[in-house]
Amino acid sequence: MSRLSWRACAAIFAVAASLFVLATATKSLDVSTHVVGAIPVTVYKPPGDERRPVLVVAHGFAGSQQFMQPLAVTLARNGFIAVTFDFAGHGRNAEPLHGGLADLTRSTQTLLGDLDRVFAFAAALPQADGRLGVVGHSMAADLVLRYAETHPQIGAVVALSLFGAETTPEKPKNLLVIDGAWESEPLIRAGYRIVDAAAGGAGKERVTYGDLAQGSARRFVLAAGVEHIGVLYSADALQETLAWMNGAFGRHESGFVDRRGRWLLLLFVGLVVLARPASMLLPVLTTAPLGAGLPWLKLWLLCVAPALLTPFIAFTLPTGFLPMLLADYLVAHFAIYACLTCAGLLWLRARAAPPYALRSGAFIAAASGCAAFYALAMGAPISLYAAAVAPTIARLPFLAILFPAVAAYCVADAWLTRGVGGAYAFSKVCFAASLGIAVALDPRRLFFLIVVTPAMLLIFAIFWSVGASVFRRVNDPRAGALGEALALALAIGAVFPLVD
Repeated sequence: MSRLSWRACAAIFAVAASLFVLATATKSLDVSTHVVGAIPVTVYKPPGDERRPVLVVAHGFAGSQQFMQPLAVTLARNGFIAVTFDFAGHGRNAEPLHGGLADLTRSTQTLLGDLDRVFAFAAALPQADGRLGVVGHSMAADLVLRYAETHPQIGAVVALSLFGAETTPEKPKNLLVIDGAWESEPLIRAGYRIVDAAAGGAGKERVTYGDLAQGSARRFVLAAGVEHIGVLYSADALQETLAWMNGAFGRHESGFVDRRGRWLLLLFVGLVVLARPASMLLPVLTTAPLGAGLPWLKLWLLCVAPALLTPFIAFTLPTGFLPMLLADYLVAHFAIYACLTCAGLLWLRARAAPPYALRSGAFIAAASGCAAFYALAMGAPISLYAAAVAPTIARLPFLAILFPAVAAYCVADAWLTRGVGGAYAFSKVCFAASLGIAVALDPRRLFFLIVVTPAMLLIFAIFWSVGASVFRRVNDPRAGALGEALALALAIGAVFPLVD
């Protein structure tokens, strides 16, 4: 058996094992889906009719209820009823987020209204025993604090990646704040401020102040080795959340902790490895590799110059042409970046040789095969077990605007960097830095780009490896780039909040 065959067998085994573990994580639970108004809701509960505390688990900006599965499954497999849902404008919720970022008062009321409806539904569940708790991440961390302050029936709150909502020693009841140790300093300072107030001085991490029985407890934890999104998969964060809810509600089950993070990692490693043998199914488009073929000094210039110029050009342009928060800015950023890169390639007379007769059928087959691998092999498990990256029908029309801009960037970047060792990774670091400059220029409107940039870099890392396998087979960087562009456009169209 050839090395490629062994690699394919190992990759298939890794993918199958990962999917089996992910699919069976809820095997001992009763999982049901509901719709409350326009809000998609999922209930995770242990089997039987025993009455139990109910915990509402709320996702953050550009998130969905799939993001919160590790928490929901951990809590439910330890005796709680966990309820996840999609906020307005997020996930599969067809209701737009009224107000968006332009009217924060209105958008906040919309989100709090969703929380209110979900809590009313959760409290009325047949097995609910009347005790309620809430977990919120990122944007929702601030929301659940605000909500719990005015709803004293909520007996415990866990706020992950809290941005900085103010609290008092009495409200909300029993507050645990968890940040990733790799999060930004402002978020970490917000957590310390809460325990500082409870301690009457310099509060310490992982020390509980106040009394859980009286509802005055405060605690701050830094989850080791994770950032803003990784905190949702951190065993440290999950164990702390479970222990906090157990203490607040007088329960003692503390066995199962969801470990899907490591299985998702194995799944993606398996799929990336599988891409190499799978790419052998694609047609060879040309015998000699195509691309710009620039020396490193010129390539460095064409990576850095668009990264520096794009944010300043985009800053002057009007946005709001898409009813989707931040996606409109990303369209402009991708399009300008692509135009500057193409202009640079023309200016430097980057070679397009060796020329070849483009066979449209073979090219479409190669690009379509790459797109199918991303959309089906990777997109399907992500949508089931990690994040809602499949757009709803209402979002599909926006792809007519998203895809051309993303495709222009991906094709220009692939033509510039494919076939040059380290160039693709360097260009993506430049792109991330460009987004950072954009946030610095307009922090109020673009702040949440900081939240999604790590996820975008992870996507680019997958594109780097899978795309390299495709390029080695077909020798035309444009085919793989179009597949990447479709996958990225679909993800952007699925995750960013719809607004009116």
